[in-house]
Amino acid sequence: MEDLASVAWPPESIRTERLVLRESEGRDRAAFVELLASSEVHTYLGGARPRDQLEREIPEVPGRRPGRLVVELDGAMIGLILIRRGTENSRPAAAGKVDLGYMFLPRAWGFGYAAEACAAALGWVAEALPGEPVVLTTQTANTRSMRLAAKLGFTEVERFEAWDAGQWLGMWTPVASDG
Repeated sequence: MEDLASVAWPPESIRTERLVLRESEGRDRAAFVELLASSEVHTYLGGARPRDQLEREIPEVPGRRPGRLVVELDGAMIGLILIRRGTENSRPAAAGKVDLGYMFLPRAWGFGYAAEACAAALGWVAEALPGEPVVLTTQTANTRSMRLAAKLGFTEVERFEAWDAGQWLGMWTPVASDG
């Protein structure tokens, strides 16, 4: 199993029909603050952070680290894709596996951008780490995220309680090509 640390990062921009997944730039700072301060975005993620605190703490070029991709639409950041490796503190079914996460600004909800961006990220993982399964965890109450997981081809591995809420963990395995 190849480690995410051994994969060249950042990848070249990943382009879809409507979106660009790319490394963070200084022009993304205001969108990072908006995303992390949004109570709507963080309904199922433990709560938003105070905007004034974020304004003080977020660097000029925010979120630039391996596994974090800005999702851009028409030149502006609308969300984030997170690709990381589950740790020993993860659920046993997720430990050591590639974990996919995402957050989108509320104004970008309902247009299929999350599905398009996550599918592109899964395609990148399938190329960079052939055969690697990917896990995704969401609250069962987050019906939009549950629908997205199903649309992307994640299958349920387990349900569990954490952070005083029901959680769902699914797995996606890339289809092996015969080429």
